[in-house]
Amino acid sequence: MELKKIEKILQKEPEDAAEELLKEVEKAYGEIPYILNFMKQKPELLVTKILYDNSIIREFKRLDAKTIELISIGVSAALKCPHCLKMHIRVAQRLGVTRDEIFDAILIAGTLSNAAVLAEGTRAMDSETGEECSVCVTPHEKDIKD
Repeated sequence: MELKKIEKILQKEPEDAAEELLKEVEKAYGEIPYILNFMKQKPELLVTKILYDNSIIREFKRLDAKTIELISIGVSAALKCPHCLKMHIRVAQRLGVTRDEIFDAILIAGTLSNAAVLAEGTRAMDSETGEECSVCVTPHEKDIKD
């Protein structure tokens, strides 16, 4: 959304600004995410959230909309947020993202989530048992310890 359009919207009463921004969100996504609909009750919070999200997600010109949705799918899957995941899958499908591409994003999320669980778990185990896997320490971690 262009800055001039945002300025015009922000000159309205908070409730009216919130309604207009929700219409813009619906244009971008094809639907209004649940949390934004819920936040309508707090227009000051809703307006700032939408503006922040817009500046991060929708105003990137370096990433195309399909890539942004695939990232959103991966993150939603990794964070285990079924509501966000389903919504981003719907948005991705509307953008022409294929089932295989969506599955790839989920597989990547699963692989990274698995690695994060293993890394966190084994580090906690080493820390609490007093044993450390000497070959597991990365050069960066070794520098930190020295």
